[in-house]
Amino acid sequence: MNVEQLSLTQDDWSEKLTSISVDAHLFLLFVSPEFDATQHILNFLNERFPNAIIIGCSTAGEISDVTVKDNTISLTAIHFEKTVLRKVSLKIDDMDRSYQAGEDIGEQLNCKDLSHVMILSEGLNANGSDLVLGLKSKLPHTSITGGLAADGMRFEKTFLIDDNLIVNNYIVGLGFYGHDLLVGSSSRGGWDSLSLEREVTKSSKNVLYELDGLPALEIYKSFIGREAQNLPSSGSLFPLSMRHNEKTTPLVRTILAVNDDEQSITFSGNIIENSYVRLLKANMDRLIGGAEDSAICAKKNFDGACELAILVSCVGRRMVLEQLIEEEVEVVREVLGSKPKIAGFYSYGEIAPFDECSVSELHNQTMTITILSEC
Repeated sequence: MNVEQLSLTQDDWSEKLTSISVDAHLFLLFVSPEFDATQHILNFLNERFPNAIIIGCSTAGEISDVTVKDNTISLTAIHFEKTVLRKVSLKIDDMDRSYQAGEDIGEQLNCKDLSHVMILSEGLNANGSDLVLGLKSKLPHTSITGGLAADGMRFEKTFLIDDNLIVNNYIVGLGFYGHDLLVGSSSRGGWDSLSLEREVTKSSKNVLYELDGLPALEIYKSFIGREAQNLPSSGSLFPLSMRHNEKTTPLVRTILAVNDDEQSITFSGNIIENSYVRLLKANMDRLIGGAEDSAICAKKNFDGACELAILVSCVGRRMVLEQLIEEEVEVVREVLGSKPKIAGFYSYGEIAPFDECSVSELHNQTMTITILSEC
């Protein structure tokens, strides 16, 4: 496995692209929505590397090595010695079809020697929870990681990269086949509790209507005070922790939209009726510690150094950490060492297992890490 990682700017992309020396089977592009030359770059890559798979998505910040940037493209070129790849993409016109989309992708990717699946999804018009549930229904024993595309802090429109195309309302799945690929993954948060638990008394999929029989948005606004006027973007600062019961690991959910008429809140993942939720708040040291814990867990079963680390962190973490944001990437580097290339993006949702003993879930407000290497 051979990996090259580049950070492309509006001024230097042409020069840097010509420097790629690896015979790439796969390109990962995490793209700023403001980057003007994306189609030109895709045209170049498709012409020079006609047999390579190219996937990617729009971001709320691009991770290249230990830097977090805007208005760039984080480009990673990967050559595999033994692993075979297969890409599946489909258009999703209706959020209610997210589960079916997951089933369809899982069924198409599921065959002998499948070792891992990476998913990049539309960030606003897909239900991430249902998508992951659909995938798991067809791939119950396969590790699944990835994330939901983002649109900076605007929450208006996201896009996917599908070879030479820039597409809206799409989901792309990438299957890795063979027994020589080593994969480690984990997802950790590090948020503090802000409120007592409340019962979800009315919800539908990812829309929350009532807590303890009271209007959900009214209760939520009462906790966040003056930040209520900045919803939905300020909702990233105050996510919810949801647990089904005392035995399950809590999942974090972040806001996509609010409806003042219905007094409802729409999240990027499902809020289960009769589950229990509590409001969370930021603790800088614990957020950075969460990223460190995620790296430790992802690396647990690697005897040697890994080749590539793909980081998918949440836009809400970036909003909270602000000028400290690179510290959560730096602690990942400290744990993984100097060898692996690091690439990634800030997202509207992260897909990964909590640890090696867990199944994949949709997470919010976490640092999710996938590390890859060939033996």
